[in-house]
Amino acid sequence: MIAVVGPGGADVDGETLAAAEEVGRLLARAGHVVVTGGLDGVMAAASRGAKQAGGIGVALLPGDDAAAANEFADVVIPTGLGQGRNVLVVRSADAVVAVGGSWGTLSEVAIAMRQAKPVVWLRGWTVAGPEPSVPSASSAEEAVASVLARVSAP
Repeated sequence: MIAVVGPGGADVDGETLAAAEEVGRLLARAGHVVVTGGLDGVMAAASRGAKQAGGIGVALLPGDDAAAANEFADVVIPTGLGQGRNVLVVRSADAVVAVGGSWGTLSEVAIAMRQAKPVVWLRGWTVAGPEPSVPSASSAEEAVASVLARVSAP
């Protein structure tokens, strides 16, 4: 499984949503299951892309209500953990593609870095700090190639 993380909500711009959808599509075409936080925004876009490519999307929801999942999720798991579900999203994945930026996304990137999981950020924040830095990509294709080069085949 590869996690696609990013902001939810109606204020995510169209270019970020299109990038997330393409990431989901490319990961599914490569045979990977896509795991997200299951809500709207980047999470729904990545799930939509995976579904369009015939792949599987897993939604790890923050709340207890399975009906809160985006319509593109194939497997829905209500965790009841709130933002703590971010840990599950990252821990369940072999790698993480972050698309866009938000505080929740930053937490998932930080968890992935602490777990030494392959991670790449597309259209995300610049994080200054000690090495190693968070790798970034300029396109969905580059982001997917970056993580797939560092994980085993599904």
